[in-house]
Amino acid sequence: MSTTPSSLVHIVGGGPGAPDLLTLRAARLIESAEVLVWTDSLLSPQIAALAPPTCERIRTSTLTLEEVLAVVVDRARAGLRVVRLHDGDPCLYGALNEQICRLADAGIGVEVVPGLSAYQATAAALQSELTIPGLVQTIVLSRAGGRTGTPERESLERLASLQASLCLYLSARHVEEVQTELLRHYPPQTPVAIGYRVSWPDQWITVVPLEKMAATSRERDLIRTTLYVVSPALAAPEAARSRLYSASHNHLFRGGIDDGDPVQPSP
Repeated sequence: MSTTPSSLVHIVGGGPGAPDLLTLRAARLIESAEVLVWTDSLLSPQIAALAPPTCERIRTSTLTLEEVLAVVVDRARAGLRVVRLHDGDPCLYGALNEQICRLADAGIGVEVVPGLSAYQATAAALQSELTIPGLVQTIVLSRAGGRTGTPERESLERLASLQASLCLYLSARHVEEVQTELLRHYPPQTPVAIGYRVSWPDQWITVVPLEKMAATSRERDLIRTTLYVVSPALAAPEAARSRLYSASHNHLFRGGIDDGDPVQPSP
């Protein structure tokens, strides 16, 4: 079956929770949706409320992926404007690939709209940069193995050995084993930001030493909607700065670029 303009599904990232952290494109699509298929267990009702009163709202917390897609396909084939609304960014732990493949098999096109992720909202709430010159220049997004598991080449041990800014999703249920593994590579005093329901009205964020990561999580009874950001950048020295804005650094828009090649004399 060929894809037509009437058989197009919008897979939209709803961001971390606050409605005003939606992208403009996401907000406009939600506001014009005729069918909203939304992750009600992870998304704020305030975001779903942006859809028109006449919009059909379908909650997915009790549905399997097959049941969700059956509804999406049915409504899209009926020519309705379908918005499949994910929490955060649909490209990150959002079962995006499975949905696109099955919709393609049904002859339905897809537009994917990115959303702000919780690690970005957490860093912003802490007014912290996760890439500090001379300290850390890499951000790793991952998760504890859990039931889904991770490839051996992406084991937590290997990721932790980088000592980069490590952002762990879906890991609160396994926090003791996560902490034990991280302590093999990061110093015990490495700062860890623990973010719960980041950007929601009941947001809770704290920064603790790595050695207290598990105890703090258990004290708060955190098992879901929790993000860990493990990074030496959270305790960066005030003297650290980027060379890009240094007066001694020339570049294309400020003084030209010295490429190191000697000037050839004129013949």
